[in-house]
Amino acid sequence: MTSRFLLSAAIVALTGLAAQPALAQFKTQGVTDTEIVIGTHMDLSGPIKSWGVPASSGMKLAFEQINAAGGINGRKIKLILEDDGYDPKKAVLQTQKLIELDKAFAIVSAMGSATTLAPMPLVQGAGLAHLFPITAAEFTFKMDPAKPEDRLKFNMFSPYYDTMRLGIKYVMDQNKDLKKPCIVYQDDEMGKNFTDAYTDQLKDLKVPEATRVSFKRGATDFNSQVARMKADGCDLVALGSVVRETVGIVTAAKKLGWTPTYVVSSPSYVPDLHELGKDAAEGIYGVGQTEIFYTDTATGKVKEFIEAYRKMFGIDPNLQSTSGYDGAMAFAFYAGLAGKNLTTDSLIAAMESGKVFEDIFGGAPVSFSKDNHLGVSAATIGQIKNGRWATVARNQSYKTEK
Repeated sequence: MTSRFLLSAAIVALTGLAAQPALAQFKTQGVTDTEIVIGTHMDLSGPIKSWGVPASSGMKLAFEQINAAGGINGRKIKLILEDDGYDPKKAVLQTQKLIELDKAFAIVSAMGSATTLAPMPLVQGAGLAHLFPITAAEFTFKMDPAKPEDRLKFNMFSPYYDTMRLGIKYVMDQNKDLKKPCIVYQDDEMGKNFTDAYTDQLKDLKVPEATRVSFKRGATDFNSQVARMKADGCDLVALGSVVRETVGIVTAAKKLGWTPTYVVSSPSYVPDLHELGKDAAEGIYGVGQTEIFYTDTATGKVKEFIEAYRKMFGIDPNLQSTSGYDGAMAFAFYAGLAGKNLTTDSLIAAMESGKVFEDIFGGAPVSFSKDNHLGVSAATIGQIKNGRWATVARNQSYKTEK
């Protein structure tokens, strides 16, 4: 397949001409008597490589363990990993390659909102499953009854919308003196999830909206955004950003001597935030899938995971590593339930059966149905205290505290 053909495919998808595929005929490819080909694309070199590198390593470890244990109903997994650099155009090109050249059975744990949205029509149009992307954007699981191809989408990450609403609600409930909540956000699909959550949660709390400021994906200078929020008197700042940008924002604020209360969602609810942000990150609230572990205090299966990861890669895993590990393990769980005759249709049936997947990290149980392709409904709240995330609430929802 020529690069010219791939570029043409990218242009079609990105301009939306492929955004509404025809009635999908679910297709099975990449499955032989001995092998299942799985494709994915992540940022291994760009602005969110702090997620992509460990997440891809987590996937590699999981599939290594699955294969060492005999595979899935006798089939070994072949993982094909591409580096999209957090660039939607590259993600489209690579997805086209994974589908057409590598004959991937499914796309599993692709990373990033924009880099998942752009190639999604290609996956659906090919009739292949798109599973557990490492983004919590609503489009990754929301189904339209008029679009049968939407049955190919499944996710198990608490939506950005839900986690941001929960974070704002929790922080304002705990800090009654906060009166002027603001938001700074990445100007893309991910950011829209955060701003929608901000608007709806403040309306529910009967609190007026305050300052909104945005930045472009990959930005490095946040002085103007910070200066505006400080001048406007913001006392709570919701950060709709990934780790590098979050660190940039809170560091710029600290240099100005401004210390509002902060709340972040899952893209920044990682140890990198306090490791990179240092004192500027102290006290930040965060919402994510599960409790954040530390290698010197882990026990049980988590400790075994850490030791296996360290043996394979020579470094310690982190929370990001678990996202790729869980995606691979969840795929293996449901593919195993699908039986020896593994097809895209039998995989979907197994996933819609309601059978529960539970990870080893204390995350909320995952299950799907024909009407619900979002596997989780709860999240964990932490706060950075003394340079580490400490869990302050578990199994929470902005709708109902559980």
